[in-house]
Amino acid sequence: MARVVLAMSGGVDSSVSAHLLKQQGHEVIGLFMRTGTHTDEHDTRREGKKGCCSAIDAGDARRVADRLDIPFYALDFENEFDRIIDYFADEYLTGRTPNPCVVCNSWLKFGRLWQYGKQFDADFIATGHYARVENGELHRAVDPDKDQSYVLYGIKRDVVRQLMFPLGGMHKSEVRAIAREIGLGVVADKPDSVEICFVPDNDHARLVRERRPEAVTAGRFVDSAGNVLGEHDGIERFTVGQRKGLGIATGQRRFVLQIVPATNEVVLGDRDELLATGLVATGVNWLIDPPADPLACEVKIRYRHAGVTATVQVRNEGEESAVVRFAEPVAAVAPGQAAVFYSGTRVLGGGWIDHAEGTPR
Repeated sequence: MARVVLAMSGGVDSSVSAHLLKQQGHEVIGLFMRTGTHTDEHDTRREGKKGCCSAIDAGDARRVADRLDIPFYALDFENEFDRIIDYFADEYLTGRTPNPCVVCNSWLKFGRLWQYGKQFDADFIATGHYARVENGELHRAVDPDKDQSYVLYGIKRDVVRQLMFPLGGMHKSEVRAIAREIGLGVVADKPDSVEICFVPDNDHARLVRERRPEAVTAGRFVDSAGNVLGEHDGIERFTVGQRKGLGIATGQRRFVLQIVPATNEVVLGDRDELLATGLVATGVNWLIDPPADPLACEVKIRYRHAGVTATVQVRNEGEESAVVRFAEPVAAVAPGQAAVFYSGTRVLGGGWIDHAEGTPR
């Protein structure tokens, strides 16, 4: 069997993953990433709120490792994680909607953490993500409600072959049942962590302002013709496609069409104006050989997006950018989010949305 380093968060998913890997006969080494994002002794998870990476989580992970009799190490990644929070704040200030989970997975967990894991002469790195690796290919999880393949597209192709996702063929209810069955009561009913673990209260605008207090982001609401509709207190409060919580009453349903950081203008319009026929993606990471011809596939433009039929064309040979053309117009293509390409269950690659293209006539 193989030697496997497992990223342990102190949650039920990574804990059951440790059990399953050991049950399969692997030599498992648990690694916990200290990020410095939850350092208070008072931790909200015990109150049913969601987060991760706290001292309590580290203690839970260590207790699970002790019960399963596997080595456990808590590693300091505070400086590295700080860079991810900086990225998050700066993206909002440039009018984009960041996806820190993609960055954390591709650069930190399956980048820096895996580099550390290699010092143990590990053959594989495993996590509690809901996804599958089959014959060196990344695939969606069996449970569509928990599938996390979207945030894993950025992992380098050569690293995918060294991944293990023990939960990829399971449903969450099965995972919790196993945790109870093997006596991991400390994590069996622990709430799932939030999508953005360092913003447990979901107030991302507050975090941006705390991180960049010198930024001047207040400005005006305008329509697509440039007519002033009102004022707002910061562009970091908005994302393309947003309708609720705009803080302005116009007498009709309006959506955020565009965020212009140069002028701090937030452009509002109706849903038809929000539609796009395509997009340009940059920083594309291919998990297949980059296609020479337009590639027919399914494209997801955000985590909970159902996906749409599209074609993807590499812009120029050697460039990490691509043009996506949708079969039908798509609403709310938000710069800064990821466009991920699928063929059935297989993840083909993906990239960062630079801008939407085309308005249906």
